[in-house]
Amino acid sequence: MNNQIVRRPLPMQICAIILASMATLAVPTIIVAQQGNDAIPENGWEIPIETSGDQAVQTQTSSPLIAQPAQQIVASKRLIQVIRNGGPLMIPIGICSLILMVFIFERLISLRKGRIIPSAFGKRFLDQLREGELNRESAITLCDRNTSPLAQVFRAGVSKWGRPAVEVEQAVLDEGERNSNHLRRYLRLINGIATVCPLLGLLGTVLGMIHAFDAIATVNPNVVDPKTLIATGISQALLTTAAGMTVAIPALIAYLFFTSRVDQHVMEIDALGQKVVNLVSADALEERENTKTKSRSKKAA
Repeated sequence: MNNQIVRRPLPMQICAIILASMATLAVPTIIVAQQGNDAIPENGWEIPIETSGDQAVQTQTSSPLIAQPAQQIVASKRLIQVIRNGGPLMIPIGICSLILMVFIFERLISLRKGRIIPSAFGKRFLDQLREGELNRESAITLCDRNTSPLAQVFRAGVSKWGRPAVEVEQAVLDEGERNSNHLRRYLRLINGIATVCPLLGLLGTVLGMIHAFDAIATVNPNVVDPKTLIATGISQALLTTAAGMTVAIPALIAYLFFTSRVDQHVMEIDALGQKVVNLVSADALEERENTKTKSRSKKAA
């Protein structure tokens, strides 16, 4: 049976999450509107006071000390408009964010402990070896039925059944190294996104400033206000930088998290593999046989 880890397709939940995240491009993130209130005077409130009799309804103005602003301004933009204002470099940054999201979910599923180190299989396998219920052929068959990295390391150890401990240990270490490289798959991609996105943001900053200063040098002040051009260029520069950092920071956090998880899995697999070495090596088998012989002699006596 092939010892390679079975690749399972991503579940439909991940696809739904990705589509939902893409749909947020149409959701307004910053609401830009301006609300005026012309009924409130600049110096305070107008409070109507009703009087008895034939007196007319009079108004009384409160003290200017408790006056409120005449207008309330709430800034507003949609996310898709922000992306357009950020310039062309927002496109590769957005692609990096989608790729990052896909592979973060893939690694979260692939690096589950139950998939890498099935505790039930490892405990049962070691107990059967310790009790002498398995031989070389049955142990290899049992490992082939399980496709986890732990089973592959166990298979490498039991394939050297009855060999010296050094040889069995070397087989376990070699297989553990191969599985370690497989577990670190896509981590370089996540690290690459964490490295490239800030550079894309910096490039957008430079291009935005170049655009601003070139516009100032060529524009006619009588036709277009230079302040508008400066604000547009600086806005593009800052938006691109913010977008790059927004993608790079989660990517770096994900890389550190997954690297730590892989190291933890590798150390645990190595510890369990060492137990297999102590059970199937020539020295261990000889010691176990001597123990059985002594117990039989005691029973016969």
